[in-house]
Amino acid sequence: MIELRNITYSYPNQASPILENITLTVTSGEFLLVVGPSGAGKSTLLRCFNGLVPHFYGGNIQGQVEVAGRDPIALGPRGMSDLVGFVFQDPEAQFVTEQVEDELAFAMENHNFAQVNMRRRVEEVLDQLSMAHLRERRIDTLSGGERQRVAIGSVLTLQPAILVLDEPTSQLDPQAAEEILTTLQKLNHDLGLTIIVSEHRLERVAQYADRICYMPGNGRPILTGSPRQVLAQVDLAPPLAQLGRKLNWQPLPLTIKEGRPFAVELKSRLRHESPVAQNMLEKIQAKASPVITLENVWYRYNSCAEALKEVNLTIRRGERVVLMGRNGSGKSTLLKSIVGLLHPQQGRVNILGCDTRQTDLLDITRRVGFVPQNPGRLLFHDTVAEELAFTRNAHQLAPIDFAGLLQSLGLVELTQAYPRDLSSGERQRVALAAILAAEPEILLLDEPTRGLDYQNKILLTQILNTLSEHQITIVMATHDVELVAHCADRVIIMGEGQVVVDGPVREVMTESLIFASQINKLLRDNRFLTVEDVMQTLEKRIR
Repeated sequence: MIELRNITYSYPNQASPILENITLTVTSGEFLLVVGPSGAGKSTLLRCFNGLVPHFYGGNIQGQVEVAGRDPIALGPRGMSDLVGFVFQDPEAQFVTEQVEDELAFAMENHNFAQVNMRRRVEEVLDQLSMAHLRERRIDTLSGGERQRVAIGSVLTLQPAILVLDEPTSQLDPQAAEEILTTLQKLNHDLGLTIIVSEHRLERVAQYADRICYMPGNGRPILTGSPRQVLAQVDLAPPLAQLGRKLNWQPLPLTIKEGRPFAVELKSRLRHESPVAQNMLEKIQAKASPVITLENVWYRYNSCAEALKEVNLTIRRGERVVLMGRNGSGKSTLLKSIVGLLHPQQGRVNILGCDTRQTDLLDITRRVGFVPQNPGRLLFHDTVAEELAFTRNAHQLAPIDFAGLLQSLGLVELTQAYPRDLSSGERQRVALAAILAAEPEILLLDEPTRGLDYQNKILLTQILNTLSEHQITIVMATHDVELVAHCADRVIIMGEGQVVVDGPVREVMTESLIFASQINKLLRDNRFLTVEDVMQTLEKRIR
């Protein structure tokens, strides 16, 4: 179906190629998962399949690409649009219309489909993606995850032979992500669609793939093979595979079901070990003073249902609080209300002793840093260094040396890079660096691991834990349960704008079937949320 022969590609004004001598074959009906570190060229590779590279991005390409007998380099995106459906990392990049149903029909209108066919396909996609309730909604009122589903649906209506998706679950809650991936698997099995997915959250998608293509970047050769073969060799492995490698489980489990037989023996080794240490949350709440207070907060977008309903919260200095819940449950709205971008229509938000309705937004942002879902909204200078310097200047802070901050986020080599030319994960890290440059007392993060590989998530975890040790309060909205397992004291689960659950991370995760880490799902024990929890306990027993 697809064949790449010796593809080398460089973006305009780049000294070294992002793709170097890539040779890859994808068979008809295959489900291929493309993985690799942030900035390794995964998105660029995917753009070769429909001619976006080089037609839209320019640059220099060498080698040959053949997709179902066509040449994307010669035909460009227009000549490939009926054959290759493409879903971008940022769903907003491909929206044209204002309403969900119109967006689903737009591509078919451009291909001159009969109206009866358009109506039928729109209905099928709305059902397949469980979003019939969104059909009349304006796209600008949707949550990030809801927009991602609309973007996938707008491509599925064309029923392409090849479906290419760049991080399709990055903004989806665990249940919605599973529904999307199950739908892709069904399209692959029942209709024979060739599906190519780039994804960082391998714990979600590895079990669905026939084959993995690992791109190490920096000109090194790609590695392809079955999911077990590749995950046994590379650092970018989900927690279950990491634990299996450390304990020499064979065959390497990809799903919780496959890990259950190994868990029986492991539980017997862990059963008599010491109970979990005293909850850190109790220590913080006993000593620290409140820095964020929400009292009976309500908020509604135009004529939509309430995004927040009767929210009452108190968050104390130094806490690491995570907001979880389904897409559209009110997490992002709550963050925007805390920082003062939205004012409650009823109730009161108090932050650092100030009522957000009576305090200038600039005064709030001097002490509160906010990184939104789309990091590109924060980036508008020519270099990464200028972005960080601008933050200091805007807040009238003295210049400082950013070397330590850039080092901690793995951005040293990108100091003079143009931020909007970076990968999604790199932009995410630059946006975080730009906010941290102001040394905020409170840090608000909306989906901070979007576009981040496992290694960069480790860096982020270390940074957040260090900030917490320095009494910086952290509130983040995320669907990344593995991040939550590593760096949260407290979890708040939201539903339909309300606080449904509020408690310590170990307690909430262990009692949840959906919002639990892989290791916790495997062992169902509040002592063990991460691979590190298990290995540290085993090492203590050996000693």
